[in-house]
Amino acid sequence: MSELVLISHGLFCQELKKSAEMIMGPQDNIHTVGLLPSEGPEDFQKKLLDEIDGLSDYTVFADLMGGTPCNVASRILMEGKASFDLYAGMNLPMLISYINGEMLGMEPAIVNESKDGIVHVNDVIAGIG
Repeated sequence: MSELVLISHGLFCQELKKSAEMIMGPQDNIHTVGLLPSEGPEDFQKKLLDEIDGLSDYTVFADLMGGTPCNVASRILMEGKASFDLYAGMNLPMLISYINGEMLGMEPAIVNESKDGIVHVNDVIAGIG
């Protein structure tokens, strides 16, 4: 199974992993790196590089396009310090899609499936009645 690294502002990445594990069971191949309020981009870059050191086949999910965690990961890619697929806008449907794809040996349509997970429930309810 390939590795997945979740990066975010604060502890969102850790809590998202916990939520996924409530649904999908333990996920030892998922790593988390959070940017804490007391840290700057350089601190976060060191933490991220330390976490990915030794990983060979991995993907990175970031919480927010244009946010510090995503920008730092982008800079690592642009500087050639590592090679990985980077997705921004992570959410629980996206993470579950990734886990399911890994379990089934299939490459999930991460972007489309995460967008499909956004639903205005009131419209669904109105369509039922």
